[in-house]
Amino acid sequence: MALDVTVLRVFTNADGEHGNPLGVVDASLVAPADRQRVAAELGYSETIFVDLPAAGTQTTTAHIFTPTLELPFAGHPTVGASWWLKDRGTPVNTLQVPAGVVRVTYDQLADGEFTVITARAEWAPDFSVYDMDSVDDVLNADPDDYRDAAEHYVWAWIDEGEGTIRSRMFASDLGIPEDEATGAGAVRITDHLSRDLVITQGKGSELRTGWSADGWVTVAGRVVDDGVRRLD
Repeated sequence: MALDVTVLRVFTNADGEHGNPLGVVDASLVAPADRQRVAAELGYSETIFVDLPAAGTQTTTAHIFTPTLELPFAGHPTVGASWWLKDRGTPVNTLQVPAGVVRVTYDQLADGEFTVITARAEWAPDFSVYDMDSVDDVLNADPDDYRDAAEHYVWAWIDEGEGTIRSRMFASDLGIPEDEATGAGAVRITDHLSRDLVITQGKGSELRTGWSADGWVTVAGRVVDDGVRRLD
């Protein structure tokens, strides 16, 4: 049976450029045993399978898969799925994933519409975090140097006073040689630095975060709909 998958780009810049591709699937259309196969066939860094909210509710559940495994939590899928639910007329204020309950809000700002999720810092994987000396060091990092069984987040300050950083993420163990925009990585680096950040990752994706001393981190981003991809 053919399957229609909505393709989004999550964490674009203000011009709608860049962003991390995401497959979004109505979970009722794919049996749990088949979801890993679908995610592998799509080949995106993550695909999220979303249960549509029951009538009159503003909460639902979702499951997230990389091409090789299921994740208990990830940032760009939860931001993207939350945007998708609002776009189809069923906005939510919470999204249940295996790691826990993600809070959801929607903000209209001068430079775009932002979907905002709030998650526990400990839900993010324990990435290897590399504090680089300069933005050039980040841009010149070679993915081939980060192919062991771990996730690697490399970053440097653009402007420490302004809280802006440049980053890249390598996760070959998850089947993702380089992740264009990583919400879980944004959670981890925000908790690591204990401050709000504006993050430029990959080729130019933008993530905004907020830090709280009680262990919660917000991640906000813009989302663009790239249409439907059909799997036969």
